[in-house]
Amino acid sequence: MKRIVLTGGGTAGHVTPHLALIPQLRDRGWDIYYLGTRDGIERQLVEGKVPYFPISAGKLRRYFDLQNLSDPLRVLKGIGDAYGHLRRLKPHVVFSKGGFVAVPVTVAAWLLGIPVILHESDLTPGLANRLCVPFAQRLCLNFPESVRYLKGRAVEKAVVTGTPIRSELFQGSRQEGLGLCGFSPTLTVLLVMGGSLGSALLNKVIRDHLGQLVQRYQIIHICGKGNVAPELKGPRYFQLEYAKEELPHLLAAADLVLSRAGANSIVELVSLAKPNILVPLSRQASRGDQILNAASFANQGYSLVIQEEELTGEVLLERLAELQIKRERFVAAMAASPIKDGTAKILALLEEAARRD
Repeated sequence: MKRIVLTGGGTAGHVTPHLALIPQLRDRGWDIYYLGTRDGIERQLVEGKVPYFPISAGKLRRYFDLQNLSDPLRVLKGIGDAYGHLRRLKPHVVFSKGGFVAVPVTVAAWLLGIPVILHESDLTPGLANRLCVPFAQRLCLNFPESVRYLKGRAVEKAVVTGTPIRSELFQGSRQEGLGLCGFSPTLTVLLVMGGSLGSALLNKVIRDHLGQLVQRYQIIHICGKGNVAPELKGPRYFQLEYAKEELPHLLAAADLVLSRAGANSIVELVSLAKPNILVPLSRQASRGDQILNAASFANQGYSLVIQEEELTGEVLLERLAELQIKRERFVAAMAASPIKDGTAKILALLEEAARRD
């Protein structure tokens, strides 16, 4: 029986493609294992679905922090942890979605001669994947433009596959989603998503202008862990920390979406043809990958974009009105998009790597 180890973590974006792959791999008879951190979001999302083995990992920071001095030791310990697990599990292939936990796993797999397939969701490769590329056989990409950010042998290893998308997202019921929220089927529904950790900026703008917004829209607000405001209640405002089993139904109920520009989330929006406004993280808060993701989608006619610095209640209301007027144009562009579910291509690469092992 073929065996695979999945890894990646730090944010839900480094995990959700695995959740799309797991049932497909299981249907094909693979034994599946996961290496992640002891207390990361990957453990919350994966543990219970497949056997989970925690390892040590150091965070890869782009700024000065005293912990930068000790993190290399954590990475070295993580390589040792991963080496022990991989040696015992003997997988035919490792599939990595990036994030700092992926570095020790990829290096350990390379030391053991286990092939590694990487996947990069964002337009520009993240630091973890750039560090891992020399130890991997393939680097799967979402965006064709990503190749120009690669150098040397990384270009030869790159293949545009798209991203795996959870099949259940296509099985949502609008009626059930509206029922969960207590919403009317005759009024426009706006879904607000701030990413797996929530967005303080989106939360503030929505709540500061809630009175105006609910005059025009029914709002589903996924606000992030610990960010529910129980004092804000109303028949047109439904809030929750994080959406799991109910997410397909909430997406089905949504007419418009306001979202951050994490690559996995926005690819899902295009696949579901949901007219959307993207508010990418600024360069002060990130490496700028979301800005590039959003610009690419805007250029292709899939999204409207509001930069963080420009986001006010007034601007949001104006752009929502524009999105609603042009709704059919956006739906048509997304329906014709070449961005497809990458599951089949990635499964083929994993099968090929396992045969060569």
